[in-house]
Amino acid sequence: MELLRKELIEPREYQINIANTAIKGNTLVILPTGTGKTIIAIIVAANRLKKFPESKVMMLAPTRPLVLQHEKTFKKLFNIDPNRIIAITGKIPKEERKFLYKFAKIIIATPQTIQNDLEDNTLNLSDFSLVVFDEAHRCVKEYAYTYVAKKYLEQSKFPLILALTASPGSEKERIEEIKNHLAIQYIEIRSEKDEDIRKYIKKIEYVYVYVDLPEEIKKARNELEKIREELINWLIEKGIIQSKNIKRKELIKTYQEIIEKEETFPNKQFFNSVIFKLIQLIKLEYLIELLETQSIHYFEEYLKKLRESKKIYDRAIANDLRVIVAENIVKNFLSSEFIHPKAKKLEEILEYLINKNPNVKIIVFANYRSTIEFLYNKLKQKFRVAKLVGQATKENSAGMSQKEQEKVIKAFSAGIFNVLICSSVGEEGLDIPKTDYAIFYEPVPSEIRAIQRRGRVGRQTSGKVIILITKDTRDEAYYWAALHKERKMRRIISDLKKEIENL
Repeated sequence: MELLRKELIEPREYQINIANTAIKGNTLVILPTGTGKTIIAIIVAANRLKKFPESKVMMLAPTRPLVLQHEKTFKKLFNIDPNRIIAITGKIPKEERKFLYKFAKIIIATPQTIQNDLEDNTLNLSDFSLVVFDEAHRCVKEYAYTYVAKKYLEQSKFPLILALTASPGSEKERIEEIKNHLAIQYIEIRSEKDEDIRKYIKKIEYVYVYVDLPEEIKKARNELEKIREELINWLIEKGIIQSKNIKRKELIKTYQEIIEKEETFPNKQFFNSVIFKLIQLIKLEYLIELLETQSIHYFEEYLKKLRESKKIYDRAIANDLRVIVAENIVKNFLSSEFIHPKAKKLEEILEYLINKNPNVKIIVFANYRSTIEFLYNKLKQKFRVAKLVGQATKENSAGMSQKEQEKVIKAFSAGIFNVLICSSVGEEGLDIPKTDYAIFYEPVPSEIRAIQRRGRVGRQTSGKVIILITKDTRDEAYYWAALHKERKMRRIISDLKKEIENL
């Protein structure tokens, strides 16, 4: 019996070529979003089940909606009892999972659930002939993929790994880490420019919309920049940092390194001073970013949170005279109902696009839940708008359950809503078909997230990406950072591929 329903599958030439490589050994596949990475996984899975008929196959994906999406595709395309293709998440009780592991032929699962069941011996991977790691760029540090890969390589009688991603990152160390954790032997990479894939890529047009920061907000920012300069100069003078242009992410990394090196400091007082200044600078960077790129209501909220904090460094920043001056300038704008020029521009863009085509589908990406909440409440008065955010956390209870997320995605796909305002949860892997526009409320400095965001359009038809950028702010810096990182990523991966081919 044929394992695949071949009448429903017409694999493209590059999918067949990549699958043929993946059958030979552990393979990292880097393909643009929407080019059919799942089909490659299905071809390889069928090959393994044919070669080892008594074995099982597992595909891992980082979220429950993505797991259910893959389960649906596997059931549709495999010619085996659909009851033996099973999605497993933490929602299923452990005793039931124990039975399902024995009964299933193909398991689609979240990695955290699999890690938990491996740790307490509810599951053993000895009979699995393939594990597919979707969104494999997550296989770093302590993420569950790392643990599962290690146990799989130890336990399986015939291990094979297939790793899928659109963007593994721009740091060679990170890519090497992914490669090592997954014991990668081959790398298959294609870009939109490669001949065998170009004809399948839908055209994506980029539009950059610049807005000006009002003079009053610039004045408020200047007050905050005075504090930043003082803190930066002190840290440079003490040899803690080297550059005035250091970014918040680098500051956080420096802070973590300093904590680990506490015993090397000449005295406790100096160590405490360094930590105090670093934390203040990190908080200040965040404040400036909110003022420049987000709703100034969020700037106000964050200041209030710092002022009410029990931590002395939070209150020290919030009660600095220059912060109070900046806050008073902002308060005058709050009273005049000013939010941020991007909010007004977004409303104008949506109005134009929806008037032109009432059935248009638009995803708006924003970094912060408070911004998403504000935009949702503002825009739902005029448009058919839904919001999609991650699950509730200890820090933020205003999340959505996975059922709520699935419901929103279905409603958006069905056209009940035509504007979807998303946090990062909408960036990764979810199949939201026929999206015409992706609007970035702000650029993101991460090349991985930038690639995933724009991958939400151009999947079935051509689409547009609209990026809102506030001039002379961190928006511009983040846009260029992501662009340079993506170019660097392409160079590093090409070099790694050549290295592997020459072994």
